[in-house]
Amino acid sequence: MSPNTLFIIIVSILVFSQVFNFIIGALNDSYRNHPIPDILNDVYDEHQYKQQQKYNLEKSRISFLSASLSFTIIILALFFDGFALLDNYIREYINNEILISLIFFAILMMLSTLLNLPFSIYNTFVIEEKYGFNKTTVQIFVLDILKGALLSALIGGLLLYLILLSYHSLASSFWIFAWLLITVFMVFMNMFYSQLIVPLFNKQTPLEEGELREGIEVFSQKVNFKLDNIFVIDGSKRSTKANAYFSGLGHKKRIVLYDTLIKDLSKEEILAVLAHEIGHYKHKHSLKGMIISVLQTGFILFLFSLLIDNPILNEALGSEHQSFHFGMLVFGFLFEPISLFIGIITNIISRKNEYQADNFAQQQGLGEALVSGLKQLSRTSLSNLTPHPWYIFVHYSHPSLFQRAKALGLVSRE
Repeated sequence: MSPNTLFIIIVSILVFSQVFNFIIGALNDSYRNHPIPDILNDVYDEHQYKQQQKYNLEKSRISFLSASLSFTIIILALFFDGFALLDNYIREYINNEILISLIFFAILMMLSTLLNLPFSIYNTFVIEEKYGFNKTTVQIFVLDILKGALLSALIGGLLLYLILLSYHSLASSFWIFAWLLITVFMVFMNMFYSQLIVPLFNKQTPLEEGELREGIEVFSQKVNFKLDNIFVIDGSKRSTKANAYFSGLGHKKRIVLYDTLIKDLSKEEILAVLAHEIGHYKHKHSLKGMIISVLQTGFILFLFSLLIDNPILNEALGSEHQSFHFGMLVFGFLFEPISLFIGIITNIISRKNEYQADNFAQQQGLGEALVSGLKQLSRTSLSNLTPHPWYIFVHYSHPSLFQRAKALGLVSRE
């Protein structure tokens, strides 16, 4: 294959991806006025429904503009050898291949952050503010960006450095070391994310004694789920939207409830959400997901190792220098269709897991309370109740609210 042929393939893949996402997004937008199922008619009143329509349309438009600008800049960089120019510029000052790659990716990440910053500002301080969701101050917003950038530089930079070191030391077998390294990192983060990373952005406090904690402890004992760690996170410092999540493995597992969730839902609805999260644990979804992620990472790294040393990768980007960062960049472009396929399969598995977790909650007599809580969460976040089936298939990691109610037998299957 010639570099020109590879270049055409890369551009074709990027164009296909952009057009595909545009079509799926357009289908979803056209479906917004689809009649709301009867079981969900009590989610919005007429005024709220109009607000939901406007909110989702504005979010869709800003997302489309952001994606279109990113696509345009990448295409221009490809046609005008922008990546090669950046590489040549770095080489004027640095002659260490590992350092060149680290700086190359650091600059791309910085440019990507700056490119998306105006859209992030508009989304937070215009759209979210307009519809009453935003609680983020300018100070919190700036600190989040700085903390995120620092974490990416420290953690991402260290991982990339070790992978680069293994590549230059172990040649084609570097992918095995990289796989082991990333696997250890994934397990570590799954175990300690809430203890190490979350506190940098949010305050977590043990759920105070009272009716809710007592109810949670009684329910946990009932379903034979040892739960010592129940925390409340101050999500209200950034948004009025609510959430809950389960993290960790073994004795490190914990349930984290957003303070907005406690404010918006009744005790029974919170117990239903908790039952859903415990259902994930009972079905070992976190463990299975970890195993799948590890195997997927190994597969990707193996494919990468087969291509990394091919000189046409850098030539396709207009460079005469064969480097790790060019190989990684081109591989990322070429992997896009496979990534889309893997993402769809992952979402199918995830939606299946959500149905199983919902079913566990229903087995505890909390099916109706779960749907009631999900309705309230949809109401307070102006969620789209009628997403297009194809959009769900491609992008949704969770079934739609209607699909979940239907699976629980709370609506006719006809």
